[in-house]
Amino acid sequence: MEGNGRRPLMYVGNHGTDDPTLATLPFLTATGAGSAEIDCCIALLGEAAILAKPGMIDAVHGVGFPPLRDLFQKLRDFEIPVYV
Repeated sequence: MEGNGRRPLMYVGNHGTDDPTLATLPFLTATGAGSAEIDCCIALLGEAAILAKPGMIDAVHGVGFPPLRDLFQKLRDFEIPVYV
């Protein structure tokens, strides 16, 4: 996040493998913000914290959305931090 005086957006996830579609939403919106060069980050709370374990993002593919693995790669490309 740049020191431009603006406050970044924080997307909060609280779903994990219990609901793959809802688990995908913060990642999808954050990559959209990254595409628009908007400073943002993601915080994973509760059930969503499981997504930080190795291999878990490979198991998540929300209905009508790209696989979480693909979205996570975009987060890396945009240098969007994810907090657990």
